[in-house]
Amino acid sequence: MKLRIAAGLVCAGLSASAFAQGSVTLYGIVDTGIEYVSHANAAGDSVVRMPGITGEMPSRWGVRGSEGLGGGWSTIFALESGFNMRGGTLNQGGRLFGRQAWVGMSSPYGSLTFGRQYTMTFWAIADADLLGPDIYGGTASFDQYLPSSRSDNTIVYKGSYGGFTLGATWSFGRDSAGTGNSPGQGTCAGPVPGSSQSCREWSAMLRYDRNGYGVAAAYDEQRGGPGAAANLYDGTPTFALTNPGDTDVRIQLNGYGHVGALRIGGGWLGRRVDTVSAETPNVHSDQFYLTAQYPVTAAFIVDGGVYRIVNSDHDTRGTIAALRTTYQLSKRSAVYLQGAYLWNSAKAAYTVSQGGGGTTPAPGAGQLGIMAGIRHSF
Repeated sequence: MKLRIAAGLVCAGLSASAFAQGSVTLYGIVDTGIEYVSHANAAGDSVVRMPGITGEMPSRWGVRGSEGLGGGWSTIFALESGFNMRGGTLNQGGRLFGRQAWVGMSSPYGSLTFGRQYTMTFWAIADADLLGPDIYGGTASFDQYLPSSRSDNTIVYKGSYGGFTLGATWSFGRDSAGTGNSPGQGTCAGPVPGSSQSCREWSAMLRYDRNGYGVAAAYDEQRGGPGAAANLYDGTPTFALTNPGDTDVRIQLNGYGHVGALRIGGGWLGRRVDTVSAETPNVHSDQFYLTAQYPVTAAFIVDGGVYRIVNSDHDTRGTIAALRTTYQLSKRSAVYLQGAYLWNSAKAAYTVSQGGGGTTPAPGAGQLGIMAGIRHSF
């Protein structure tokens, strides 16, 4: 009997130890450099600066963790803060954890999380646009929501089943802090009592990945509300989206794959801004992109892309060609040199750089951006 009791106590101790296993990871990226942009204002002047938002990657630090609960279940969380290397200030409207702040559960049936999180727009485009949140990433230069597609008050589900990934988000109010959820959207602090649609956001994604190839489709809808706005980033004024019936929708189809060591990605992204008021005309645009990446050596990587946007309602069009070279000094440190050129149509004033604003050219002016930088991950 004593041996049985002792064995039982040992087993119970081992079970409790396994049950309580967890991990917490501190991580981050620090990335900055020097940038030159031509025709950075209506007068055609150039600027040399240290960008404030991103270089090759946006600077951030964060904490993520999990605790196993047994049976394939675990609690998970992430807190991630974005900051400005130029001045040491917080990005995302000055939020402490403006990039991510969520907690939830992971199980064999997928994950369910709650808090400030990425929408499915971010997860759908992540593998197809190989330049991603780069300062000259064309999809982001033409639409700054894409690398900043997050929302507050959000429930997120993601699950994978035999190569398929299903994802959906639902936000009761996408900007609870009232400091601007992402560039050009205004504030739209929600939820709003008595108006369940005001400042609401929802998105859905279906993707399939197998053996280094994949395709994805996503839908993302934002509703209007107090303080909400829409910016088409083409030099035309930002306009209000204050009616709950106003919608700002992004739809995308994309894919990626390999040809030997060459990685290729591309796709289409349509934006549809529709308003209730007859005084505010609807605006639709379509963006197309093709990107590629090639490792010349294990340490030297060359990548780039061509991006094209057409906004027939504003009669504005833009094309960006970007090229980037990265040399890995070590597993965690790298230096890079990159450049891009933007062609604007006669009425368009897109900007090649998403380095923190202040580089809008005159309508029709072309723009050259060049940046040398250094990046370290921890």
